[in-house]
Parts: sequence; structure tokens; C-alpha cells
Amino acid sequence: MNLMEKERLIADAAERFEHAPVEELLAFAVDTFPSITLACSFGAEDVALVHMLQKVRPGTDIFYLDTDFHFAETYATRDALAAKYNVNFVQVKPKLTPEEQAAKHGEELWKSDPNLCCNIRKVDPLTDILGKYDAWITGIRRDQAPTRANAKKVEYDVKFGLVKFNPLASWTSEDVWNYIRDNDVPYNPLHDRNYPSIGCEHCTRPVAPGEDPRAGRWSGTEKTECGLHK
Repeated sequence: MNLMEKERLIADAAERFEHAPVEELLAFAVDTFPSITLACSFGAEDVALVHMLQKVRPGTDIFYLDTDFHFAETYATRDALAAKYNVNFVQVKPKLTPEEQAAKHGEELWKSDPNLCCNIRKVDPLTDILGKYDAWITGIRRDQAPTRANAKKVEYDVKFGLVKFNPLASWTSEDVWNYIRDNDVPYNPLHDRNYPSIGCEHCTRPVAPGEDPRAGRWSGTEKTECGLHK
């Protein structure tokens, strides 16, 4: 498939599946791009997609970025999903251990330079793993943040150079939680403790009533994204 054909396919699919059921888009994605993977952070959206993929195409590759700084509850959610759905999650690690990072860049890099910390522990490992695929699936939603408001169901990811599927882009948080409850999907218990968006332990705090759902990420800084989604 040349670039022009790929651009036409992406545009047609984005329009065709804008209002279609998520499972239909996932089926199209895995059928059209056999070399595809789901990026799983074990947040609410991603655990829902893990469940859907088991119905649509069991055995589809699913990876997670193990930053070494996740909450214990996040790893427990991984294990619960693996046990329930017999999924072998692909672990993707940074090149530097936490100790090597501290020796090279100083202690608590997430405080002094959170962007560099995210680049080392998330963006660079993501770049490496996505280089092995033709397409990837994410759980981003348009109403999560202004930076995601224009996300299409199907688009070309210029940053990483492959096709990107955002099947839940038009869903609300209520849609996601209804799906999780209706299908008894294991989820991160931190969601029940006022953590609507969960990242690394050092950079995530609970959100107070009335705060933006992503206010708990990199609180006290101007940072709003880790760099994975533009």
C-alpha cells in the first residue's frame, strides 16, 4: 500500500466508523493491519479495549510501557486482566534503570525535568516498540483534554509514522464505565479513590471534586501530556 492509498483508506475509514460500534472498528483495524498492537496503560479506557479485543481478535498484541514507577495497583490490574483473559502483555522497558537515570540526570528527574523523564521512560520506549508495527490502537477520548479534542477514530500518526486507531474517541467517561460494569471488566482500584487518570506514582495525585479529571497529572506544572499523543 503506497502513501496515497493509505491516506485514502484512513480518510474513508475515519468517516465510515465515526458512528459505528467500537467492535466494528476494531475488527476493521485488525483485519486491515495484521501488524497491529494495542497500547495499554491499564486505565479505564484501555481495560475496556482489552476486553473488546478478546471478543474481536484474541491474540492481538498488547503492550504496556513499564516505567518502573507505576502504582502497585496498576501492576495488580495487569495481573488481573492477564489471568481473566489469558493475555500475555508485552512489557516495554526504558533503556535506563531508575538508578542509571538518577546517576546520569540527577535524583527525582520527574521533579526537575518531567518532560525529559517522560521522554526517557515513555516516549523513547514507545518509539522503539511502534517501529515494529504498521498500526496501533489507543484508548484516548476527545473529552479527556483539549489536546485530544480533534482526535479522529482513524488517523495517521505523524510523530511515530504509522496508522493510529482511537476507537473510543467519541465516548464519554460514563460510556466507558458503563461498559466496564456491564462486562465485569477488571479495573484499577485507584479509580475508586479519586484517580480518574493514572500515570506514574511520582506524578499522579487524587483529583478533588470539581477539578479537571487530568488535574492530578503533573500537578503544579504546565505539563499536560507525556508526549505519547502529540
